[in-house]
Amino acid sequence: MSEKKMTSSRRHHLKSLVLGIAKGILEKEVVQVKVDKENYLSENCPPLSMPGSAQELQELCKKLHLQIDQVDEERYDLESKVGKASKEIEDLKIKVVDLQGKFKKPALKKVRLSADQMLQALLGSKHKVSLDLRSNLKQVKKEVKEEVADVGDWRKNVEDKAGMDGRKKMFESEA
Repeated sequence: MSEKKMTSSRRHHLKSLVLGIAKGILEKEVVQVKVDKENYLSENCPPLSMPGSAQELQELCKKLHLQIDQVDEERYDLESKVGKASKEIEDLKIKVVDLQGKFKKPALKKVRLSADQMLQALLGSKHKVSLDLRSNLKQVKKEVKEEVADVGDWRKNVEDKAGMDGRKKMFESEA
């Protein structure tokens, strides 16, 4: 089965059609955003009427301050939600990268550490660890071998066993 390649003119024609459709959708979205904004403002922001007296102006300022405080609280809540969501998105991206396994292992540097320093690094600085290898060894008592005190002259012993008489004596004494 051989797949037919698309000609460049056909590909450019299809690309221009897709871009034209996308442009139309974006223009509709811009118009819809404007309409939504106007509707929201008309619902939540009544037209401002400037009062004539100073007391009415003070009341209007107090009312506006309360509305500002309310909007600030909502903005803060939304910011915290967005922050949590973006952190969650970052965590999920890291998990995806970990699951794909497309991350490079960093080159490890050689570090000279004594056994005490390694244990301290593993267990934390709270634990003072001294590694005396000799203290962990099993204590073994040395046995003193008793040597035969009277060895005698070996030449004399060899001369006794030499010849047929000596061999005969050896076999008789063993049996």
